[in-house]
Amino acid sequence: MSKNGVGNLYIIAAPSGGGKTSLVKALVEGMTDIAVSVSHTTRGRRPGEVDTVDYFFIEPDEFKLMVEEKAFIEYAEVFGNFYGTSKSQIEDRLRRGVDVLLDIDWQGAQQIKLSFPNAVSIFIIPPSLETLRQRLQGRKQDKDDVIHARMQRAKDELSHYAEFDYLVVNDDFYCAASELKAIVIAHRLTMSRQIEKQRKLLSFLLA
Repeated sequence: MSKNGVGNLYIIAAPSGGGKTSLVKALVEGMTDIAVSVSHTTRGRRPGEVDTVDYFFIEPDEFKLMVEEKAFIEYAEVFGNFYGTSKSQIEDRLRRGVDVLLDIDWQGAQQIKLSFPNAVSIFIIPPSLETLRQRLQGRKQDKDDVIHARMQRAKDELSHYAEFDYLVVNDDFYCAASELKAIVIAHRLTMSRQIEKQRKLLSFLLA
């Protein structure tokens, strides 16, 4: 358990193909007391994805029931599939002092900010639209019409960059990963959090 008190909540958004999933994975693997919130979704599993690790894969009827029970802090429909963020999963981790990462879109970010106004929001962008297209094509998971739809959606998503606290350009992966880690470290070192964490040390130094 972290000794930092209440954990921090980070919102990380990017257009599809922006590379946020890989960046988030690198961040979690390189730091302690930080975890990714696993979303619920009605879409099918992609090759290599594991239930309860990548997503909680559920049926539309179960998702609808969770919506009715107000189990989600935010939820949205993307390309015909539903995605939702569980309220209890986030609150439990934050209480235990664990920082929580939310991998969501800009619409979800707006909803999260209503419940967690102190959440730190980070927007990841590609170095160019052509690079974004190449990344989507490189997945070899979508047909041309789906890729076209994702590119159109990406342009809309990119227009919301100014609604976030930080902007990271994912051109060089290792540079972007370092910048993302720097944001988390800097936020952990804010005065308000350090006063709480270092209370005993500060009392001793000022005695």
